[in-house]
Amino acid sequence: MTEIKTYPPSADFVKNAHVDAAKYREMYDRSINDPEGFWTEEAKRLDWIKAPTKIKNVDFSYPDVSIKWFEDGELNVSVNCVDRHLATRGDQTAIIWESDDPEVDRHITYNEVSRQVNKMANVMKSLGIAKGDRVVLYMPMIPEAAYAMLACTRIGAIHSIVFAGFSPEALAARVSGSDAKLIVTADQAPRGGRNTPLKANVDKARAICGDVQALVVERTGEDVGMKEGLDHSFTALMAEAAEDCPPEPMNAEDPLFILYTSGSTGQPKGVLHTTGGYLLWAAMTHEIVFDYHDGDIFWCTADVGWVTGHSYIVYGPLANGATTLMFEGVPTYPDVGRFWAVCEKHKVNQFYTAPTAIRALMAHGTEPVNKHDLSSLKVLGTVGEPINPEAWNWYNETVGKGTRPIVDTWWQTETGGHILTPIPGAIPTKPGSATLPFYGIVPAILDPQTGAEITDTVAEGVLCLKDSWPGQMRTVYGDHERFVKTYFSDFKGYYFSGDGCRRDEDGYYWITGRVDDVINVSGHRMGTAEVESALVAHPAVSEAAVVGFPHDIKGQGIYCYVTLMDGEEYTDELKTELRNWVRKEIGPIASPDHIQWAPGLPKTRSGKIMRRILRKIAENDYGALGDTSTLADPSVVEDLIENRMNK
Repeated sequence: MTEIKTYPPSADFVKNAHVDAAKYREMYDRSINDPEGFWTEEAKRLDWIKAPTKIKNVDFSYPDVSIKWFEDGELNVSVNCVDRHLATRGDQTAIIWESDDPEVDRHITYNEVSRQVNKMANVMKSLGIAKGDRVVLYMPMIPEAAYAMLACTRIGAIHSIVFAGFSPEALAARVSGSDAKLIVTADQAPRGGRNTPLKANVDKARAICGDVQALVVERTGEDVGMKEGLDHSFTALMAEAAEDCPPEPMNAEDPLFILYTSGSTGQPKGVLHTTGGYLLWAAMTHEIVFDYHDGDIFWCTADVGWVTGHSYIVYGPLANGATTLMFEGVPTYPDVGRFWAVCEKHKVNQFYTAPTAIRALMAHGTEPVNKHDLSSLKVLGTVGEPINPEAWNWYNETVGKGTRPIVDTWWQTETGGHILTPIPGAIPTKPGSATLPFYGIVPAILDPQTGAEITDTVAEGVLCLKDSWPGQMRTVYGDHERFVKTYFSDFKGYYFSGDGCRRDEDGYYWITGRVDDVINVSGHRMGTAEVESALVAHPAVSEAAVVGFPHDIKGQGIYCYVTLMDGEEYTDELKTELRNWVRKEIGPIASPDHIQWAPGLPKTRSGKIMRRILRKIAENDYGALGDTSTLADPSVVEDLIENRMNK
């Protein structure tokens, strides 16, 4: 096995870091041994209307799972992200907006954000939105997306963001699922030189889920056909809105947002985060994991449609009074040097992106990186999936010049923020490892067969967490039973992450990928059942099985085995049609890489599809299929191997 190199932080970095090795150990130990005292102290990072006295009230016992943090505290998120900074840094830039067009950017101060958020909150109130109502945001990466999030928090409405790349069908499901009263959208979303017709998609979604009013931001000025009484012009209503909206006091356990994420059952689940614990976790991890110092320019390249954008573009940075960069574009437009041009132009200090982007840019060599001055960079981060050591090394040497710490952060929509992560001044890194737990996190590796915890230092199994943390999701919106079943029923008394993991001799954690039927495409979780459901909805398809396979750029690609109805013809035209069908049903992110015609699928005698075999064939690793004698018809396997698409 290749020797794994360890990269300690430089003495210069440690000198100015918030946390060094000794402090990490001391803080971590206290967070585990005295959680009440530790979190009482940390809660002071936030401004409370009523400071909490009840800190932690958690039960992981199946089936009575209940999670509450700071439950008697009251606060308002918009006050913490905006108002409390106005006296000391009102004129500081809060948001740098970098448009899809490299010639266009804006610096927006905290004073201006405050004005816009208050006005937008009043606009929402004028449309009948009140505390507890759900508002769906289907937005480009523009400042108005952040204003809309914060305006919801100002009045106590619950936002549910749908990524602008999702189809009208996916949008309709999320509007219905959250019973939203308002959709905030834009005419179009520019991205990579092309415009996504957001308002047209909203119209198509409403044809499915029924009429919901829409507030339409004029991003490109395209005529999008406004329906009287149903569609409202953002510009017109903002012009009339008052500039002061009193903040709604919220209980720490009041819902803050719902974010739908892929589940292994095919039905997306609404992950529900609450106000106090989530905001504290986002703010704390942002400061400590990125070693954020006052005056730094922080750039997370995610979209606000994903949890990474919620926590590390909007809530974490703004709670800390940071300058956060919002990027509307893509890494390759107008050319493959765009990320580095933006880093140079805005003198970015912390840069946080996904391994899939790093791998795509790596393919273009070092020249696009080297022609830019990246001397402002202090910390590099990765998120979304495990980073392969080759990409880590390229990122380290080419972008970081071998002198910047890399924080490879493992976490999930469900966790609200970082869980396993290096702290850059404290923890030596190893390429490909998420290293050690953040404060308050107690990881456990369990034997997937027996459910027993493996207490040896060196271990491999499934990753579970033994205790709660403030940023943990509280439930699946409208379906607490599903929450308990998904995360707490497989391994009683533990939160089950769904990921495989190994621990090395230094106690470092290495994520090995999903162990359930979820694949990770370009850092985005996609339930295989969701793609299967979309395929089977096509009239020509009788059965479909979907698995992931290793993909050089995306981490995992989508491989579909499809059986057609009797009398249907297996043609390349139909493959193209099915690809487009899935894109329409779910969105471009779910577009299949390979579709293989499968006259039969490997099934047990009870009718269960043996996905393990399909996975091996898709991975071109069909020499190790194991025992196939229990299959109802073992001969189908030969046909699938013979006609595999991934040779």
